Amino acid sequence: MIHLNSLKIFGVACLALLLSACGANSVVVQGSYPSPNVRPIPLTLGVYFDEELKGFNYIEYTETGKEEYVVASGQTHIQLFNSLLPSMFARVVVLDSLEAAAGAQVDAVLAPSIEEFQLALPQKTRLDAYEVWVKYNMRLLAPDGAYIADWVVTSYGKTPTESLRSVESGINDATVGALRDLASNFTLSFRSVPEVSEWLEAKGATD
Repeated sequence: MIHLNSLKIFGVACLALLLSACGANSVVVQGSYPSPNVRPIPLTLGVYFDEELKGFNYIEYTETGKEEYVVASGQTHIQLFNSLLPSMFARVVVLDSLEAAAGAQVDAVLAPSIEEFQLALPQKTRLDAYEVWVKYNMRLLAPDGAYIADWVVTSYGKTPTESLRSVESGINDATVGALRDLASNFTLSFRSVPEVSEWLEAKGATD
């Protein structure tokens, strides 16, 4: 188990160094994410970030098929969940593996993943904005790995073009906007997912 606040910047720095060695322009997404002002659910949540999420990269190709931009957003996704989940639950524990949940004294485990990432660049769309769409799969599991819930959350971020804005900053800001939209959508919809609602009721954790 790892304490929630212990996942930090080393991975981002290494990734930036790695991306700089390739021909594509690299964007290591960085942003800040406010914690929602909600009543915490009186349960302990385990959260598992798999390697695919932690190292998630999106590659934008030119019309000739060459790598144009590599957008690395895995670490900023983890930063988002580290800000979001402690506001929603009484206690949050980051797990090294799904199997670690059995001995971690958690009530359930959240395992988020990215199903789809889309980027629209103004130089290609002829519109005056950078746009990002992300589709997430959220799995909520019992400590023994049994199914509780599995649902999709979508998010969207948009930032206008500006004369002094670089393409990299436009991509960064649109991605951060999409992640903030995820935080809002996840917070508002979590209790309304039917299987989640049934689980909360069984745990005596409904309002």
